[in-house]
Amino acid sequence: MGNISVVLAFILLVINSFAQDEKITSITQEEVNKQIARNFYQDLWFTNNTDNYSRYVSDTYVVHDIGARKGITESAIEQKNIADFFWRHGDFDSRIDFQIAERDLVATRWTGTFNANTLFGKFVLQTKTPISIINVFRIKDGKIVEFWNHRHDIETPQTLKFTLKGFLIGLLFSIIPIIIAMNCKKKLKKLMHS
Repeated sequence: MGNISVVLAFILLVINSFAQDEKITSITQEEVNKQIARNFYQDLWFTNNTDNYSRYVSDTYVVHDIGARKGITESAIEQKNIADFFWRHGDFDSRIDFQIAERDLVATRWTGTFNANTLFGKFVLQTKTPISIINVFRIKDGKIVEFWNHRHDIETPQTLKFTLKGFLIGLLFSIIPIIIAMNCKKKLKKLMHS
């Protein structure tokens, strides 16, 4: 009976050792994934080293963003193109606030201010107040393969821009029937006076 206890104790020790090794590997991989995300921000958004995009982004990735970019597959070069677009119109003052990693996912909250140096940038892109963004990356084989983008610009001038744009579109659609009605009224007056 004593030998069986020793064998069982040994088996439990081996199983526990493998479980600990798995946990250590998982933690290490999560830290590696966080570093990949930090380097992505550093090169593409915090400095203008956008040619390094392929170090961090898989040849194709799935993006979940605003507008038409919901659940679509894009080429890695698209991340460079987006960053280059912003860099052509100004520069960033940005920082990472915090990161959280679990398995193959890394969530990063970062805050940035865009300082425009072109007329287009000043009108459309400039942010006087910092905007916080949360990105979640799924990383596989050392590259970003899926990307979720969550912006927190509700209380910034960005919201006002969208509100004004909606107002102007609504105003345009309401002016068209008024112009048509005024033309019809003029024609009706002409017909009545003839």
